[in-house]
Amino acid sequence: MTQTFTPDRATDSPVRLRAAAAPGQPEVTPALEELYRGFERELLVPLWTEIGDLMPAHPRSRAVPHVWRWQQLRALAARAGDLVPVGRGGERRAIALANPELGGRPFATPTLWAAIQYLMPGEDAPEHRHTQHAFRFVVEGEGVWTVVGGDPVAMRRGDFLPQAGWHMHAHHNATAEPMAWIDGLDIPFQYLTESQFFEFGRDEISDAERITPELSRSERLWGHPGLRPVAVGEVTAPGTPLLAYRWEHTDRALADQLVLESEGFTGTVEPGHAAVRFTDPATGADVLPTVRAEMHRVTRGTETAPVRETGSSVYQVFDGSGTVTVGETSWSVTRGDLFVVPSWQPLSVRSEAGATDSDSGALDLFRFSDSPVFEALRLNRTHVEGTTR
Repeated sequence: MTQTFTPDRATDSPVRLRAAAAPGQPEVTPALEELYRGFERELLVPLWTEIGDLMPAHPRSRAVPHVWRWQQLRALAARAGDLVPVGRGGERRAIALANPELGGRPFATPTLWAAIQYLMPGEDAPEHRHTQHAFRFVVEGEGVWTVVGGDPVAMRRGDFLPQAGWHMHAHHNATAEPMAWIDGLDIPFQYLTESQFFEFGRDEISDAERITPELSRSERLWGHPGLRPVAVGEVTAPGTPLLAYRWEHTDRALADQLVLESEGFTGTVEPGHAAVRFTDPATGADVLPTVRAEMHRVTRGTETAPVRETGSSVYQVFDGSGTVTVGETSWSVTRGDLFVVPSWQPLSVRSEAGATDSDSGALDLFRFSDSPVFEALRLNRTHVEGTTR
């Protein structure tokens, strides 16, 4: 039985302590009450009243599993395109995913930010920069170029476009059709650590930057597999110097893994499950210091083993359909849908994709996570059901 005392307080202290008759707690006495009031006045909190919350047996994320439907997101983004300017007043026309248990903040997880961004025909998104590390991933359409440090980079379906923090960047739509894509950033992480900076750039990009080259300068220099430009010395800036990872390369890598598996060789994560990680060609590390990005392909009828990991992830269905189970929650998903996997919640996926709903005949999933942060702090842990790992 819990006894609660609410004595008069001569202080506006935000600390509120409760003396409770419970196993492992001190005996409730007037002297204990007086001690707790003294703690409150001096802004002190004894660990014995908080240990269950501060030191649980395993991670208990404030975020919950949730799914956002692409068709609904895209329809709302199109409506925003009619109503909201893309200039400084409506900076970027980005619409963030808000996890239902994070207090209405525009955070998909406590560390990750995801949004749909929408650019109308002929529009420019004005230049800015920020310390937050970012990427763009295109699930449909083409025609927008992102201009990073004056380098125009084409955005097309399946392309992954990372951009480390503090680079000036703008976008322009060179076609007569609108285009939508998803943005991923570490905004919540930098918000939590109080480390963020932001700066406006030019309102308009130059005519020289408004070109539409097939390959950006960064791709011509860094986009050749296994080849590093000799003229470039040590790369000290954070994040990858390659600004676009093209779908044709990702698709071929996934397909080849599955062919190798069919021939009896290793290469897949598990039977019927191919995966690749986007890496920095200069270092082999993750493309961004705080964000990991991967593409997974799950063949029709395959069900992946449940996996738990510290840290959180956001997935987008690039192609195909299937059933996703996160913890005790399951959804049917199709192209474009996004879902969240909170820390230490088990994830398993069953592919129901086929030739009618997938170019590859499989369920293709784009994933980004905060794994580099947890690995840098040595807090990473993974458990695959049915194994000792």
